Amino acid sequence: QVQLVESGGGLAQAGDSVRLSCVASGRPIGDAAMGWYRQAPGKQREMVARELRGAPPQYKDSVKGRFTISRDNAKHTVDLQMDNVQPEDTAVYLCNAQLQGVDYWGQGTQVTVSS
Repeated sequence: QVQLVESGGGLAQAGDSVRLSCVASGRPIGDAAMGWYRQAPGKQREMVARELRGAPPQYKDSVKGRFTISRDNAKHTVDLQMDNVQPEDTAVYLCNAQLQGVDYWGQGTQVTVSS
C-alpha cells in the first residue's frame, strides 16, 4: 500500500505561482510512475503531469511551459510547480502513484484561481 498526502493548494490570482507537494509513505516510490491529475466540477479527471521511470515528463498541452513536475525519491515526494496559473486551472489536484499495476490516489487539494 502507498499512502499519498497532498498539500499546497489554496486561492490564487491569475498569473500567480502555486506549488503543490505530495508525500508518499508505506512503500518506496522509486519504481513508481508518479503524477498529478486534476478534476474540475462537472468534468472528468485529467492528467496534468506525470513522470515515468527513464522517460521525459509528460504534460497536458495547456500547461506545458507553465507547470513543472519534480520528484525526490529520497524524500518520497513529488511536487508540481504551477506558474502563471489561470482561472481554467481551478480544480482539485490529486497525486497519483502507479506501482506494480496498482493506482494509488491522494485525497486531493483544491486550487482556485480568480481572474
